[in-house]
Order: sequence, then structure tokens, then C-alpha cells
Amino acid sequence: MAHQEHPGKHSDEEAHAAAVAGSALARPQEQNQLDFEIEFYGGILERHPGFVDVLRVQGNNLTLKGRYADGMQIDKRLVSLRPQDPLAHYNLACSYALLKRPEQALKTLRRAVELGYRDFRYMREDRDLDSIRHDPRFRQLLREFEKA
Repeated sequence: MAHQEHPGKHSDEEAHAAAVAGSALARPQEQNQLDFEIEFYGGILERHPGFVDVLRVQGNNLTLKGRYADGMQIDKRLVSLRPQDPLAHYNLACSYALLKRPEQALKTLRRAVELGYRDFRYMREDRDLDSIRHDPRFRQLLREFEKA
């Protein structure tokens, strides 16, 4: 599973970006949709590095592409821009887990839950967390907060 996203309202800038994307679709067919989106959103982020909605999509796309270290850098930016956002912390924890960094993954996942992340069912099934799922600290975290 890829990073989790929550839909939000679209801004005028997003509408403009979609229109530009439509005109850019005249590219060669060799480039698949995911590669196109990574390049396209990368261009937006060069001009607007703090565009949270685009950062979320880009982090998800990079993770889907298997570019976990790049996705982690995006997730770190999101956490710095939105330090109280439980979803930003959750996605960063997923990046750490994908990169086999269990200490950081568990610490960041705990922070996500402390900030209010409560989709424990998703957390139990999220393939991004496979590397920490059997860690006793992961199970302890679930026990501790599912009761609350």
C-alpha cells in the first residue's frame, strides 16, 4: 500500500496545474503516468516548495515508484511544514519502515498516534509497515492506544 492521502479542496493553483498537465500530455507514450506525475509535480515543487497538497501526492508517487529515500525527504518536508499533522508523521514513519530504519519508524509512528492518528485497522494492514509489524514495540503501541 502506498502512503495514505486524505482528499482536500482544490485550489485555483491546482486547477491551473491540471490544465498545464493536460497540455503537457503531448509527450511520448514511453513515459508512464507515474513517471509523468513525478516529473510534473517535481516542476511545481521547484516553483512552490511548500505546496502541501502537491508534496503529499509527490511523496506517495515516489513511494509507489520505489524511490523510498526521495519519498522520505518529501515526508520530512511535510513534517517540518505541518509539525502537528498526524498523517504527515504517519507517512514519514512508513518511509522509515520501508528503508528498514525501525527505531525511527517506531518513534515517528508513536508521534503520529500521539497527534491523533487513529486508523489502526489500516495500520495493521499497511504493507509499508511490514518491516516493523512483528516488533513488540509496534504491538505495544497498538495495545496502548486502541484502548484509549
